[in-house]
Amino acid sequence: MFVTRLLTVVIALPIFIAALLFLPQQLWGLVLLPVLAIASWEWAGLAGYQAEGRIGYTAMVVASAVALFYLVPRAAGWPVRIDIAVYALSCVFWLALAPIWLGAGWSTRNPLLLAFAGWIALVPMWLALVQLQTVPWALLLFMSVVWVADTAAYLAGKRWGRTKLAPRISPGKTWEGALGAAAAVAVYYGILFILAGPADGYFGAWWGLFVFGVILALSVEGDLFESWIKRRAGVKDSGQILPGHGGILDRIDGLTAAMPAAALAFYLR
Repeated sequence: MFVTRLLTVVIALPIFIAALLFLPQQLWGLVLLPVLAIASWEWAGLAGYQAEGRIGYTAMVVASAVALFYLVPRAAGWPVRIDIAVYALSCVFWLALAPIWLGAGWSTRNPLLLAFAGWIALVPMWLALVQLQTVPWALLLFMSVVWVADTAAYLAGKRWGRTKLAPRISPGKTWEGALGAAAAVAVYYGILFILAGPADGYFGAWWGLFVFGVILALSVEGDLFESWIKRRAGVKDSGQILPGHGGILDRIDGLTAAMPAAALAFYLR
């Protein structure tokens, strides 16, 4: 399984990074729209929507994302930047509502609540990925923290995992995997600190370490939240489109919670 996962990444990652670095922002956003559409389709399936409902939900999510993207520059005179408001709403969900949801073990099948949860998981993430592409080093930095944490958690969990992190939510995740992710991110931050130097705004102060820690914590929460939704739906993977990874949601679950917070930190720093 790990070899299959690795091969998928080796093929997809260079294409993804090349598009991120060289495409104009609008075309980059267009490239990410199919990812958003497939993730929305998968989410609607986990929520129990039938074919017509899945089509309608996918169309609504994509249309609202595009509308937000084009509304942001036209709302410059508003009291609050609309993109900042969207990222703040996402942070409220992930820092307040999602922990309660997971802690209480909500098994709701309410279609409106699940539709809102899917929207707040996907649209702010997509908007952050599109907006931050104008500063590619920042986008790659934030995403790489999630990738490092996810890979380290997988390897450490496979090698040393014994103690379940959240057995009711995701029996496969362990504290050893989480600690491995934290250690890997700490080492990654240290390497970047040495390479970038203390003069860099993200590595010369506690601010960067705090942002890295927030991204790490939220990426774990996003992973757990998607695992809980899958568990309630009675499925192991959200889809089968990515060999070794499952569906699109299985690949971006950590980004759903982490990227809006990272974008908010970047724009408010």
